[in-house]
Amino acid sequence: MNNEILINVTPQETRVAIIQRGVIQELHIEREAHLGLVGNIYNGVVKRILPGMQSAFIDIGMEKAAFLHVADISCGDRDNIAPPPIEKLLQEGQMILVQVVKDPIGTKGARLSTQISIAGRLLVYLPFENHIGISQKIGDEDEREQLKERLTRLKGEDCEQGFIVRTLAETANDSEFQSDIEYLRRVWEDVKNRSETCKVPSIVYQDLGLSVRVLRDFLSQDSEQILVDSRETFQKMEIFAKMFMPKFADRVNIYTSERPLFERYGIEEEIEKALSRRVNLKSGGYLIIDQTEALTTVDVNTGGFVGDKNFEETIFKNNLEASQAIARQLRLRHLGGIIIIDFIDMDNETHQQSILEELEKSIVLDRTRITINGFTQLGLVEMTRKRTRESLAHVLCETCPTCSGRGEIKTTATICYQILRELVRESRQYNPKSLRVIASSKVVDFFHEEESQSIAMAEEFIGKTILLQAETVYGQEDYDIVLG
Repeated sequence: MNNEILINVTPQETRVAIIQRGVIQELHIEREAHLGLVGNIYNGVVKRILPGMQSAFIDIGMEKAAFLHVADISCGDRDNIAPPPIEKLLQEGQMILVQVVKDPIGTKGARLSTQISIAGRLLVYLPFENHIGISQKIGDEDEREQLKERLTRLKGEDCEQGFIVRTLAETANDSEFQSDIEYLRRVWEDVKNRSETCKVPSIVYQDLGLSVRVLRDFLSQDSEQILVDSRETFQKMEIFAKMFMPKFADRVNIYTSERPLFERYGIEEEIEKALSRRVNLKSGGYLIIDQTEALTTVDVNTGGFVGDKNFEETIFKNNLEASQAIARQLRLRHLGGIIIIDFIDMDNETHQQSILEELEKSIVLDRTRITINGFTQLGLVEMTRKRTRESLAHVLCETCPTCSGRGEIKTTATICYQILRELVRESRQYNPKSLRVIASSKVVDFFHEEESQSIAMAEEFIGKTILLQAETVYGQEDYDIVLG
């Protein structure tokens, strides 16, 4: 697989595009003013315990208190036993070492865990757990067992800490494993020392920056090259690569062309497309993606795709193509939580099963955990994708001040009739000498043209003079009534 990783760096933000076979699959953005928190470790203070929710709010020094559920509190091996009530585990005012597992999203604060984990290139270190886990992406049972035996031997019989073997470790040798183990242990010792000396609340460990994290998490045997357009960032990445992954160091290259990196590879255009509701398919069909607070819906439509065989086969092909596009859009847009897909109705159960299989195959590339629940009685596909950070739209966009996020605005006629009703109400309540309506030029023009008679009738009805004033800075739904 020919994979390329493009890194665009400016003083304000770092952007990373993952390209496979010439098509962008993932986009990661990290802004200096709003760095992601996932992976950071904090000295926190328990501010409030909620027994009814078996949760607690933890002050980690952020504007919003973070959230900790009892299920995320480490208290030994409890595979077969229920955790004790949270009020027996925590007390208000208690200092607690916590790690962010989910960034603040919308109005919700960060989600925390006391089950600390520190990611290396090949392994994830678990200082409070004593077991070895293997990435689910490594499917071969013999290989999984072999990796577990090797790591048990390398970490030492007396070691009480655990590890998770990452997917990148499939081809690693013992020397590479040993280097990762030693690195992670050094990091943990530093975290422990800082937690004992730092004030409360405060950060004691911060995950690597995006550009270096790319090397750790994304660079693999399949990666053809990494292009970065910042010399300073390139030097940092080169040092890290030579130290921790020398066999891949020559794949990190500096981009020196005058043409912007993302523009040359068409990434800017793809970002704009990823912010649109509509996604066009090659066959002529299209998707409509709507993101809400509760869930994300994907509607599949045939559009201009009419096929060349029977109607049933046309629908099946359209849905098949759509399933591949949906998997890519979920990665590209960072969509998480509950996802509902409305495929074009199929009566053939074999076709339905084929669509689910194609969807399963297409999400294999996704680094985020996804669960597909199959078709419901209404013919909808339910699935979930773990949400750990803001979606692309939430990072790059904000709520429209005109429609307040509804996606629609009231017509000029609706606003005009609303103003007329309010004029009558205001005149009766305050009995002014005159009333001045300040509104957008579009609304005022509508009054002067289509509804001039309505204004005259309103003046006659309330017995007051009504003045109209256009204000260019007003949106279509904005208006004020000034009493004279």
